[in-house]
Amino acid sequence: MTRLLEVKNLKVSYNTYAGKVQSVRGVSFHLNAGETLAIVGESGCGKTVTSKAILGLIQTPPGEISKDSEILLEGKDLLKLPEKEMRNVRGSDISMIFQDPMTSLNPTMTIGKQIAETIVNHRGLDKALAYQEAIKMLKLVNIPNAEARAKQYPHEFSGGMRQRAMIAIALACNPKILLADEPTTALDVTIQAQIMDLIKDLQDKFQTAVVLVTHDLGVVADVADRIQVMYSGLIVERGTVDEIFYNAQHPYTWALLQSVPRLDTKNKAKLYSLNGTPPDLLKPPVGCPFAARCEYAMNICKEAMPEATKMSDSHEVSCWLKHPNAPKVKNPIGGSDDE
Repeated sequence: MTRLLEVKNLKVSYNTYAGKVQSVRGVSFHLNAGETLAIVGESGCGKTVTSKAILGLIQTPPGEISKDSEILLEGKDLLKLPEKEMRNVRGSDISMIFQDPMTSLNPTMTIGKQIAETIVNHRGLDKALAYQEAIKMLKLVNIPNAEARAKQYPHEFSGGMRQRAMIAIALACNPKILLADEPTTALDVTIQAQIMDLIKDLQDKFQTAVVLVTHDLGVVADVADRIQVMYSGLIVERGTVDEIFYNAQHPYTWALLQSVPRLDTKNKAKLYSLNGTPPDLLKPPVGCPFAARCEYAMNICKEAMPEATKMSDSHEVSCWLKHPNAPKVKNPIGGSDDE
């Protein structure tokens, strides 16, 4: 399978009045052509910062990307490109669906003109042809009466329709990679399912690789090929969908899976919630960042960062419980305690 994107040792920090916040602390991963990679974790873990870094949207200052970080698109390091070249990459090679379409769309321009603007800038069509293409894109994302809707402004669209318009803008230039940052946030459950189905259908149609950023494991179950779990600026576990859902090995992944409401939950049963808060990234802990919240934590967890343990060719976990001398712990969500 063709490796389209490679992120190597990505470190992103922000200089604030209180000190340096280490948002992303050495993240490495790859994305193959045509696949969907989900980045899952709670708010503040570095998911969105990672996707913005790929697109070159980290504002500097206050943001800062480490000099030894690399983001390779088909072998070309995006971090070394001048802004003019990076503008050509955005939209034509990599596009992004942002978290809140109401703040991402221009309130003073009609939806049709916003899509057409992207097409004019990246595909070189004249305005009239670009506008016709914009209407085609609105039809493609299942917006009814596309010709009339193209003349409307973002405030005249519902939340789900605004998100569809954002998808139309993102896919207007047939990018190789689509970054979807919490694309279903603030939408009701039925609309969430429709948006995820739409992304999947369009991915099959355009053969686009997708990086799906979300805090909700339930959203990625039917969509992703691989999942990587982020916590406190680090990837703590990665694997295929089946490996993460049926044989997760990290206590944080267990907590995320237990937090997903289940249809077989008994009436009045208490939903699982994870106690505590993530560590302060102004002063990240020297050991495992999850140790303070982990019910299986040992002394070593607070003293040193665990190394990644390969459970299979595709499954990797960073946890001291995988050390040969660690006590055996029963997996609370089922699956094997060791692969």
